[in-house]
Amino acid sequence: MTLADMSQHRPSLYTKDARTKARNSAEKRFRIYGVVAVGVGVLALIVLLSSVLGSGLGAFRQTMLSLPVTLDAKLLDPKGNRDPADLAKATTITYGKLLSQALEAAVTEKGLAPEGMKTKEIGALISKEAPAILRNQVLAKPELIGTTIDFEALAGGRIDGFFKGRVTMESAALDSNVSPAQLELAQKMRDAGMIKLALNPAFITNPDASELRPESAGLGVAILGSAYMMIIVLVLALPIGVAASIYLEEFAPQNRFTDLIEVNIANLAAVPSIVFGILGLAVFINFAGMPQSSPLVGGLVLTLMTLPTIIIATRAALKAVPPSIKDAALGVGASKMQTIFHHVLPLALPGILTGTIIGLAQALGETAPLLLIGMVAFVKDYPAAPPEGFLDPAAALPVQVYNFTQRADPAFIERASGAIIVLLVFLLAMNILAVLLRRRFERRW
Repeated sequence: MTLADMSQHRPSLYTKDARTKARNSAEKRFRIYGVVAVGVGVLALIVLLSSVLGSGLGAFRQTMLSLPVTLDAKLLDPKGNRDPADLAKATTITYGKLLSQALEAAVTEKGLAPEGMKTKEIGALISKEAPAILRNQVLAKPELIGTTIDFEALAGGRIDGFFKGRVTMESAALDSNVSPAQLELAQKMRDAGMIKLALNPAFITNPDASELRPESAGLGVAILGSAYMMIIVLVLALPIGVAASIYLEEFAPQNRFTDLIEVNIANLAAVPSIVFGILGLAVFINFAGMPQSSPLVGGLVLTLMTLPTIIIATRAALKAVPPSIKDAALGVGASKMQTIFHHVLPLALPGILTGTIIGLAQALGETAPLLLIGMVAFVKDYPAAPPEGFLDPAAALPVQVYNFTQRADPAFIERASGAIIVLLVFLLAMNILAVLLRRRFERRW
């Protein structure tokens, strides 16, 4: 066969044969699979966020009643001496009667009161927390007694739910806590400007509330408790985790004992978090006698859970430093310690900080271990400032979400979704901080 004949039978580079077409088709299918997978993930995220935001944004707005309240001196201070001890004798029942009378007078003056509706039914539009708020306001400023003030009162949970679409006339007809006539009165009051939906910063600052006062429940104690625990985790887990990583990576001899330690660290990172809760219950509470529901115990349990994550991330960051940098430092006379702390550790800092923040974010969202050490308890009072506050009872954000979902009133489901939004904001902020720190301290070689 001549050269011309061979060139005629040789396939052209510009002509796709069957194998090339098959490879191209497989590549296209793989790209489609990837796009579909990303689309499914994004769709699931959108559905999740839509569900949480749709049911939780209402917690950041609250229905308020504006009404003039006359603080009758005969009821609040019969002796007229403004003695704090005597003023404290006036209970929330007395203040509740004042608010009910003030509301009845206001709606009667505007011609809004339905015929035959009793004072008690009209007063039920006001939250049971409102008398306590008014009482605290008067005790803080006794000079208000005998005057008429414009008071912003919380509306009851059912009235709040009505304006947020959670309560309807049909459901009110079957509800023993509210009637359609009360909802009609509330609608008239809103049309008259006596009721409005306002921003609710108290949702962030207020403590938890009882079953009968969902409209006043807040996240203040839970946020403070989570902050205290994160402080403990950061103070303990970061130095211990980094020190252990440096020793295992740079100083520990390679033998069966260190291999066993490395295997156990990897296994601890995969242990379910509830196991750490059982460990904390046995060691810190039953054996050491530390107080239940305290941020100290919660912080110690979360430290144990976070340490493997920090150690693994730190060791990976140390391994990523080029060996040539260490060899160069040792070659010019630096000691092993100087090489690590002056050269290796600064270059590994972005990875260490990223691993630490991710570990803290994981600890912030944990619920199971905190339930086992008693942080599920109802806590009304704020913990004190550190260090005493580390031993005071407190809640945590994920546990507060769990508490809200266990209550019967539908308003607490709204509160739970609002707490999830707050928790997601904190987690998002921590992950953004991790990215920024990595970019800030990252060095290229």
